Amino acid sequence: MTAIPTRTLPSGDEMPLLGFGTYDINPQTVPAAVRTALDAGYRHIDCAEGYGNESAVGEALADYDRDDLFLTSKVVPSNLHYENVLSACRASLDRLGTSYLDLYLVHWPNPAVSLRETLDAMATLHEDGLVRNVGVSNFTAYQLMFARRISDVPIGVTQAEFHPWFQQEELRAYCGENDVALTAAAPLARTRVFDDEVIREVAEDYGKPPAQIVLRWQIQQGVATIPRSTTEEHIRSNRAIDDWELDPEDVGRITAIDRRERVYMIDADHETYGISR
Repeated sequence: MTAIPTRTLPSGDEMPLLGFGTYDINPQTVPAAVRTALDAGYRHIDCAEGYGNESAVGEALADYDRDDLFLTSKVVPSNLHYENVLSACRASLDRLGTSYLDLYLVHWPNPAVSLRETLDAMATLHEDGLVRNVGVSNFTAYQLMFARRISDVPIGVTQAEFHPWFQQEELRAYCGENDVALTAAAPLARTRVFDDEVIREVAEDYGKPPAQIVLRWQIQQGVATIPRSTTEEHIRSNRAIDDWELDPEDVGRITAIDRRERVYMIDADHETYGISR
């Protein structure tokens, strides 16, 4: 098995372009899933305080050498005031059983809290060595531009929904022009793209599962991707994308799919921004 491609971040750290996502995996199931991923060769684990399973993820991580791992977490929108960011990060570190995060993200923007205040807290965490790299998640290109302008520490990564049905042209263009790494959230469109005619055809041509085709398409464009699964077979299959490539013509065929169709949206009844509705 060959090494997973990486992307150099502002700190000089190398972020593996294939990671294992822990979204919506319950605390009883996630330790086994994380162990399966790490045993299969994943080294990038994507977490968030909002997922409610960091302690269980930390239980699995304790069995592995921390220096070999790239660990991401995120602060929820209701914790974006300065002191709350600091305390939220320390709580995540405690739950994950680590002294630092390789990457810490603002999970969602919150219009009720000054972004400058949030990023000042991120800069403090970076200065104190608790966070090696800083980023954002679910920001538009404009919001990312604004964040970069006011942040005292480089914004190295943005995480956003990205898959063949929703390709984020404006955001990707901005990232490319400003050396910001993009991580694909919901990289498989929650399996919906598996029914796409082009994906099925390319998968058949290569003799590969549709998930591998989509993940390989993302990585060949320099996009990090964090598929999640609780099934050992799927976790290992998603890892098996490092010793083959898609032809440029097939990359182009998949890129031409773009249906501009999201698979997750902000729920108006949910406290997404920490604001009750």
